[in-house]
Amino acid sequence: MYARHVSFNLKPIKREELTQMFEKDILPLLQKQNGFTDEFTFVSPEGKQAVAISLWESKENADFYSRETYPQVLKSLARVIEGAPEVRGYEVVTSTVHKIAATR
Repeated sequence: MYARHVSFNLKPIKREELTQMFEKDILPLLQKQNGFTDEFTFVSPEGKQAVAISLWESKENADFYSRETYPQVLKSLARVIEGAPEVRGYEVVTSTVHKIAATR
């Protein structure tokens, strides 16, 4: 399993709009992607920063999404974020939800 970690700064008073955007636009789009398994979105208590973590069956699935669909998502997010998001990728080594155990 592979994870995409996207962090970004929010424009003032855009937290609710971000939530609605994820529910109505971004999550349905993600759910149509091959290999997509889950999405977690976090907003800091003061509402200035956010992190979105998507889980994928493989790095290849995440890379395809990054090339083909993520630019469309970025265009949607432009009205609620400031600056460029930072994107990182990780191999998932443990997850209780997805029943992944660390290998030794």
